[in-house]
Amino acid sequence: MLEVVSVSVFYEIAALLVLATAVGLVGVLLRQPLIVSFIAVGILAGPSLLGIVRSPEQINLLAELGIAVLLFLVGLKLDVKLVKTLGPVALTTGLGQVAFTSIIGFAIGIALGLDVVTSLYVAVALTFSSTIIIVKLLSDKREIDSLHGRVALGFLIVQDLVVVLAMLVMSGIGAGAQSASAARDIAVAFGTGALMLVGVGLFIRFVAEPLVERLARAPELLVTFAIGWAALLAAAGDFLGFSKELGGLLAGVSLASTQFREAMAARLAPLRDFLLLFFFIALGAGLDLSLLGEQVPIAILFSLFVLVGNPLIVLVIMGAMGYRKRTGFLAGLTVAQISEFSLIFAAVGVTLGHIGAETLGLVTLVGLITISLSTYMITYSHHLYTWLEPALGVFERRGTPREVAGLDHVQRRHDVILFGLGRYGGAIAHRVTQQGHSVLGVDFNPAVVRQWQAEGLDVAFGDATDPEFVASLPLTDVRWAVSAVPEHETGLTHEDARLGLIDALQAAGFTGRIAVTAHRGTNTEILSERGADLVLRPFHDAADRAAQLILDEAPPSHETSDSFVPSPQSETGR
Repeated sequence: MLEVVSVSVFYEIAALLVLATAVGLVGVLLRQPLIVSFIAVGILAGPSLLGIVRSPEQINLLAELGIAVLLFLVGLKLDVKLVKTLGPVALTTGLGQVAFTSIIGFAIGIALGLDVVTSLYVAVALTFSSTIIIVKLLSDKREIDSLHGRVALGFLIVQDLVVVLAMLVMSGIGAGAQSASAARDIAVAFGTGALMLVGVGLFIRFVAEPLVERLARAPELLVTFAIGWAALLAAAGDFLGFSKELGGLLAGVSLASTQFREAMAARLAPLRDFLLLFFFIALGAGLDLSLLGEQVPIAILFSLFVLVGNPLIVLVIMGAMGYRKRTGFLAGLTVAQISEFSLIFAAVGVTLGHIGAETLGLVTLVGLITISLSTYMITYSHHLYTWLEPALGVFERRGTPREVAGLDHVQRRHDVILFGLGRYGGAIAHRVTQQGHSVLGVDFNPAVVRQWQAEGLDVAFGDATDPEFVASLPLTDVRWAVSAVPEHETGLTHEDARLGLIDALQAAGFTGRIAVTAHRGTNTEILSERGADLVLRPFHDAADRAAQLILDEAPPSHETSDSFVPSPQSETGR
C-alpha cells in the first residue's frame, strides 16, 4: 500500500481522502466534529504510524489555501454595519470572556513554567471558540434562535474581531522581529498595514459593490473571483511582511458590505471544508507523538480551565448583567472549547519563529480534548443544567431584569397560551383572537416577538423548554396551553421539546388542557400518554377540510381554505 502511494501524489491524496471518509464516519457515529476526525487522520497518516503522507509540500499548499479561504469567509461576516449594531450583552460578554480567559490563561502558563511568549500565545489561543462547531450543534438542537443561542453568536462575532486584531498585531511584530532594527521595522510594518487597510477601505467605498454586482451575473465567475481575491490579498499580505492569514481576512472584510456576500459564503463553504481537511491532516501529521506524552499533564490542566473556567466567566458576566442562570449557563457552554483559529494562530506563531513546534502540539492537544468533550456538554446541556442547577443560584441577580420584564407588560389573565408564533401558530393566534378569546403568545425569536407586539398581541419572550420560564407564566385560569412549535428531527440528544413542555406545565401545576402539534402520526400515542389532551396534525386536518370543501355538493360561495380553523376533533387522548 505504502509503495503504491509513494508512486504518485495523486495516489497519496486519494488514500488520504478514503482514510478521512472512514475515520470521519467513526467520528460521526461518536457524535464528534469533523475537526477531531481530520486531526486523527493526520496522526494516523503521519510518519509515526502509517506513513501515508509523503508529499508534505503539496499538502501544505492545499492547507494554506484552505486557511486563506476560511479567513476570507470569516472576514465576509464582519460587515461594518453589523459590527455597529452589536448588542451590549454580546460586546460585554465577548470582550469580558476574551480578557479574563487570556489573563488567567497567561497566569496558568507562567505558573506551569512556560516562558512569557509561549504563555502569551497559549493564553490567546484559549480565547477563541469554534463558530463552525457551535453553529452546527445549536442548529442540530434547534436552539440557534433561542436567547442563549443568539447571545453565543453575538460574542462569537466579537471573538472574530479579536482574531483580526491578534493577526494584525502578531503579523506586524513578526515582520519587524526578523531584522536587527526591530523597533524601526515594526513601525514600518504597522505603517504598511495601515496603508493596506486604507486601500481596502477605498475598495469597499468605490469598487466592491459595482464590481461584485457585475460578476454576479455569472455565478461561476463570482466564485472564481472570490477565491482569486482571497488568494491575491493573502499573497499581498505575505509579500508586505504580514501573514497570508491576515491578507485572506482582509479580502473577506473588503466584500462583507456587498449584497452578494451570503451567496459567496454559501458557495465557498464546501470548498472551505474540503481544503481545511488538508490543514488538519498536515497538523496531525506534523505532531511528534514522542513529545506529546510529556505535554499531556499540562494539556489536561489547560483543558480543564477551558471546559470549566470559560463557561464560569460567561456565567458571571451574564449574571451581573441581569440574565438568568439558565441562559448564562447554556450560553457559557458554547465557549468550552478552543477552535480551528486557535490552531491556526499557534501555527502562524511557529512560522514566525515566536514559539516552537512543541507549543503547537500542546495547543492541538488542548483542542482535541476540549472539542471532543464540549461537544457532549453542548449536546446534553439541558441535562447538565438540571444536574447543576442547585449550585448555580449564586450567579443570578434577584429579579433577573433582562428576562422577566416582558411579562410585566402583558395582561395577567388569558384563555390560551400559545407557544410558537410561526406560520401555523400565528394563524391559530389570529383565529382565536378573532373569536373573542385572549391569547398570550410565547416565542424565543426576538424579531417575531417584536412583530407581534407591534400588532398588539400579548407576547412573552422565552424558551418553551425552560421549566423555570414556563412556571413564571400567568397560568391561572388558562383554559388551553398550545404548542405550535415546528416539529423537527430531535437531533443529537433525541429529546422532544413537546414532551419537555408538557412536563414543565405539569410541574408548574397547570390545570387546563394541553394541545401539541405533530406532523407525523408515529408519536401521537406517546404525546397523549404523557399528558397531551389534544394532538393537532396540521397537514392531515387541512387535507380533511380541503377534501370536505372539494366534495361538498353545495359549498358556500367564496369559501377558501384560508377560512379553516383547526377542529378540536383532531386526534385526542387523555
